[in-house]
Amino acid sequence: MNKTQSKILISLALIINLMSCKAQQVYPLLTSLDNIPNMSHIKDTNNELQSFVGTYVSTYNGNQTTLYITRENDRFFNYGDQQIYRDVISIKYIVKNSSGAILQDTKNMTLQQDDLSHAIYSLWVSENGTKAELIYSGTNCSVGFGNINLKKINATQLSWEYKPNDIVTTAAKCPPTLDTTIYIPETKDLIFTKQ
Repeated sequence: MNKTQSKILISLALIINLMSCKAQQVYPLLTSLDNIPNMSHIKDTNNELQSFVGTYVSTYNGNQTTLYITRENDRFFNYGDQQIYRDVISIKYIVKNSSGAILQDTKNMTLQQDDLSHAIYSLWVSENGTKAELIYSGTNCSVGFGNINLKKINATQLSWEYKPNDIVTTAAKCPPTLDTTIYIPETKDLIFTKQ
């Protein structure tokens, strides 16, 4: 085999390899997961997530809650029968009592895919980036698992609504040594102000 034949053979192998690779499927934020292929990317093509990013503070029942809202691109989610990458807003938080003592701090936690305790990620952002629906995985043993809705009131204020699905557990389901207190505000129309 001469050099020309080798070059042709290598070029042909590269072309066949490239043709056999599947292009990654990209879909906008409001795409339903029901109709997309596995390993797709749900992207913030209209930059709707950015309007939520920042540090916000509010006080409820004597506790001060500070939200640290960031944007994550291509966050991997494994839903068992479907795996996707999604652009999301992520919330970490610190809750302090009226004396300033920290009740719960997730700001510096590294949340693992297999243990998402305390994780808050967006599911949807709608109405031109003015509303966001998020899922909270709950505290220890998933106590407090539920939905959080954010609504942009203006450039510096968010309205917060948190609706937990499950607020109690049993010793059979969760070791009694774990703290299962829900510290984030369980309320509607709480105003957070950007710092």
